[in-house]
Amino acid sequence: MKTTLILDSNLLLLLIVGTTKRSYIAIHKRLRAYSEPDFDLLLQIVERANKVVVTPNTLTETSNLLGYINEPVRTELFSKFRNLIEVTDEFYCESRVAANSEAFLRLGLTDALLADSCKEHVSLVTTDFDLYQATLRGGGNVINFNHMREANGIV
Repeated sequence: MKTTLILDSNLLLLLIVGTTKRSYIAIHKRLRAYSEPDFDLLLQIVERANKVVVTPNTLTETSNLLGYINEPVRTELFSKFRNLIEVTDEFYCESRVAANSEAFLRLGLTDALLADSCKEHVSLVTTDFDLYQATLRGGGNVINFNHMREANGIV
């Protein structure tokens, strides 16, 4: 059965930059930890899913990260980002709900929301080990992207 995915902000950034132009991954200041093979692996994960959903919080964080590159590439990336926003379902959770979760004090607002959102047929894909552990502790579905990288010989 296919699942719905939520990507953490760093992986959403990788997806946007890589789908815009693979060579931009190497020059984006916030993607120094990633490579084109990482993008290929992420794309495989995304393509196996039923759909990818986003949250306003991850969109905001991704928007902030996206700008760490010079023009004219910056405008090109934001254009791709706009297109993604237009075709992606947005999942909303009130900040007060996430702030009252057990994970909030350790992870902050965005990650607490992500950790609490990944139930039933929704799976989180993340590189953040603390977020990964909090999601598991909460009974959520989570994929540690770094484990996938290791299993595929990328790291």
